[in-house]
Amino acid sequence: MKPFRTYLLVFLLLAGCASKVAPPPPPAPVDTGMAWYQKAAQAGKKVYAIDAAQSLITITVRRGGALARLGHDHVIASRTLQGFVAPDAGRADFHFRLDQMSVDEPALRTAAGLDTQPSADAIEGTRTNMLNRVLEAERFPVVMLHVERLVQAGLMRLTVTLHGVARTIDVPVKLDQAASKLAASGSLTLLQSEFGITPMSVMGGAMTVQDRMELQFAIVARAER
Repeated sequence: MKPFRTYLLVFLLLAGCASKVAPPPPPAPVDTGMAWYQKAAQAGKKVYAIDAAQSLITITVRRGGALARLGHDHVIASRTLQGFVAPDAGRADFHFRLDQMSVDEPALRTAAGLDTQPSADAIEGTRTNMLNRVLEAERFPVVMLHVERLVQAGLMRLTVTLHGVARTIDVPVKLDQAASKLAASGSLTLLQSEFGITPMSVMGGAMTVQDRMELQFAIVARAER
């Protein structure tokens, strides 16, 4: 019986090794553009820092498929925006982490015109699927937003980097600027598929998340002392 037990032990060890899943590669370092703004400030240019407590980005995604009525639309939000604005240079860089986003805050659902509220378990499931299965947040933890320049009054050229893919679009924006404060607000529509993301789908597509993402932003920045 001894040889049998030896073979069994070897088999179990090999099976254990085979079942291990390789960890995902570490995320690439994120260039937040801070060095550029430090040099700009040293050169005497006006630099504003994002006020995260007063800034908000919300993303509404809607249900689809033959059984859409059984699901929920969702509102995802970031309240942890970081970055800088150099208005005289027509430039801004800001970013937020995906794992710090909230899902389905009741007040934000109401503001988006959604009249239902998912359960706590449903919200946690949505968050887990969003971060792990859809956005691959371990590989791509940060969303980057870069304003290259103001194309014309009331319009900005925005580059969004999400899921490792960058897309540039022109976005209408409302700007209010004072000596020590700058506020920008607006909305835009993005498609998940444009960033190499496959929208969530279950039951053979009978219940899906639509490709379209409705994004609204209200950003406040304050002049650095």
